[in-house]
Amino acid sequence: MTDNPRVPLTLISGLAPGPSARLADLLRTARPGTAVVHHDLRHITSGVVRRRIQLGPRDQLTALELAHGCVSCTLREDLLPLLRKLARMPEVQRIVVRLDEAMEPEPVSWALRNVLVGDRPVSTDVDLDAVVTVLDRAHWLADVTGDDTLADRGLRASPDDERTVAQVALSQAEFADVLVLAGAATDAWSAAKAAAVLDRVAPGAPRLSLSTVDAEKLAAAVPPDARRGEITDPHGPLLRGEPPLHADCGIALLPFTARRPFHPERLHDAIDVLLEGVVRTRGRAWVASQPDVAFWVESAGGGLGIGHAGPWLDSPGGPAWDEVSPERRTLASLRWDPVFGDRAQELVVVTDQATPEEIEAALRGTLLTDEELAAGPEAWRHYPDPFGDWHEEPCEDTEVADDAYDANSTHGKENNA
Repeated sequence: MTDNPRVPLTLISGLAPGPSARLADLLRTARPGTAVVHHDLRHITSGVVRRRIQLGPRDQLTALELAHGCVSCTLREDLLPLLRKLARMPEVQRIVVRLDEAMEPEPVSWALRNVLVGDRPVSTDVDLDAVVTVLDRAHWLADVTGDDTLADRGLRASPDDERTVAQVALSQAEFADVLVLAGAATDAWSAAKAAAVLDRVAPGAPRLSLSTVDAEKLAAAVPPDARRGEITDPHGPLLRGEPPLHADCGIALLPFTARRPFHPERLHDAIDVLLEGVVRTRGRAWVASQPDVAFWVESAGGGLGIGHAGPWLDSPGGPAWDEVSPERRTLASLRWDPVFGDRAQELVVVTDQATPEEIEAALRGTLLTDEELAAGPEAWRHYPDPFGDWHEEPCEDTEVADDAYDANSTHGKENNA
């Protein structure tokens, strides 16, 4: 392992490629020795990714042919090994990665810390000092409240990418340490409403204007307690910062909790309530037919994701208390039940056209009745379960070769811009 200090790394995400590129160029020109890396995924469904590296007077454009054509392949086969190569170059003092519009910063941050390049992760070479998301004031509110898919916009990150624009836009904003706002809102009401949404989904992220920001202001704006790429614990607190609990511009936040499980069929039938008139849903669910595993529920726009968040602490084979985060131990201690342990419903819903009262009533109607609860877990396991099948991401490798990237490789066609 090298004894050299880690090279600072900044991630820039956002759906607006023009403003994101301007911010990246601002950071590159402000600090000599800054390398900017960008992977353009607009042709990834054909197995081609266009990579651009800017460093000093050099501006190199490369067309990469990837076997599987997906974001995971791009990370494993090119970006991660490239970051290690750049970090070892003496002329590189800082790295800025401008993510493609379809890329979310959280999985990239996870890969930096967990995917092995050779015998160790790239986080031993780079230090992620900030995640910055650029928002286009004219379009962001419509993006997070609309039903467009990435495919509708020509922004898919793989041939089978079914995410909505809202899912990506909200994920980018929620994970940011700093938000940079570009352009102008269409009207004062839209600006106020967008601010109300951001107050609830990203309350801890300072907001700067692209028209006045510079490298020093951006660095100074990163809060002392910023996550800097720290991955969200699915069993940790759902509310970061101090979001307002009152309604503003029709936007409201509902924290939903319950100490009994959902009936799987009734929950499935009520899923639409989390999609209609709702900006965002995130949280953990306890489903009666699968009592030993926590479900992770996440919705935005017309998109809904439901997956496993691992076993409850009280589940057979669940993690030991000293194996989980202090935050999870604290939450479990506060809600521990002598019969059901740490199992509970914990969802946070940001509403728009729907009211918190409507969402609350619909979700409570899916909980087990007193009679069903008394029947016990053995009876619950026999309920018909529409959540029984799970999608697996095909590209889950967590290791790549240390020499996977070679600047002189014939893997891609080199062009100098």
